[in-house]
Amino acid sequence: MERIYFDNAATTSLDPAVLEAMLPYMTEKFGNPSSIYSYGRESRLGIENARKSVAKILNAHPGEIFFTSGGTEASNTAINAAIRDLGCKHIISSPIEHHATLHTVEHLHHEGVKLSYVKLLPNGHVDLESLRELLAGSKERSLVTLMHANNEIGNLLDIHAVGALCKEFDAIFHSDTVQTVGHYPFDLRNTPVHFITGAGHKFHGPKGVGILYINENVKITPFLQGGSQERNMRAGTENLYGIIGFAKALELATAQQEEHSKHINDVRMYMVEQLLQHIPGVGFNGDLKGRSLYTVLNVSFPKTEKTEMILFNLDINGICASGGSACTSGANAGSHVIQAINNNPNQIAVRFSFSKYNTKAEVDKVIAKLKEII
Repeated sequence: MERIYFDNAATTSLDPAVLEAMLPYMTEKFGNPSSIYSYGRESRLGIENARKSVAKILNAHPGEIFFTSGGTEASNTAINAAIRDLGCKHIISSPIEHHATLHTVEHLHHEGVKLSYVKLLPNGHVDLESLRELLAGSKERSLVTLMHANNEIGNLLDIHAVGALCKEFDAIFHSDTVQTVGHYPFDLRNTPVHFITGAGHKFHGPKGVGILYINENVKITPFLQGGSQERNMRAGTENLYGIIGFAKALELATAQQEEHSKHINDVRMYMVEQLLQHIPGVGFNGDLKGRSLYTVLNVSFPKTEKTEMILFNLDINGICASGGSACTSGANAGSHVIQAINNNPNQIAVRFSFSKYNTKAEVDKVIAKLKEII
């Protein structure tokens, strides 16, 4: 059975050119980057060249880029450091953040740190007036942690507007940019943000490797204790071939960003058209026609006996998508994002997310299956 993969916001397939770049570091270039002999120096050079490449693409200094095990570790490091090292006593976040952020701020709140959530507009965007009020009303230094693009509904944050507000109130700004690094151009030297995060597997790189950008004006202590790797910032032997793969994937994604984003958005908007034409009562969550991630489409179907089994039936037919609805049935507690923006128990939400490898022909096949299922 042919499989159709429409869950690229969860992870993407490895680009063959990325695997090719990684292979030498899995075989003959296997030295420990901390060793002083030739094998080690060769590995160290690979890592530092990768760092320079990533920094150049994001317009940051190489000294501001730290390699991690992924977005979760990067966000945990930034959020904990803001409280521990940067004098933040108040966290401002949103109820629709990724769990890597939500669970971290909740954990700190249980330990006594004040936590506030910004209000959301009906379309799921952050209410900047609410953010201003929270910052203005805070007697202590705040950490603002808001994601650049929501992984479920695709809404894009105005990162410059939030950064400007943080600057005005001397707040620290962390943005989870896992869904946007590799998909949008970044200019970090001219973006008012203290920390951003990235994960290789969201743009056809390997899993288990990410980055944390720490603005050069910010001084923090390590989250992980141990060796002196990553300039004393992240202990543990470096994920050598992962780092090589991350840099190569980012390089490829950036070189073809314009053409790929147009192709992906065309596939996404074609699916919108086809759904509206063929599936009665369908709707869309988030700001579909506004500031929205071009890779993500969050669809709501009217709740019926048939749509309650929609993900299971798609899977049986070889179609990969992910769910999240406002209902709580058994082990599936539904999506916290959908609950926060559109708590309608009569809807079932399904996220379809696309990559450069997806086609309109695949959309046609999915629509045909949906007509059968529903």
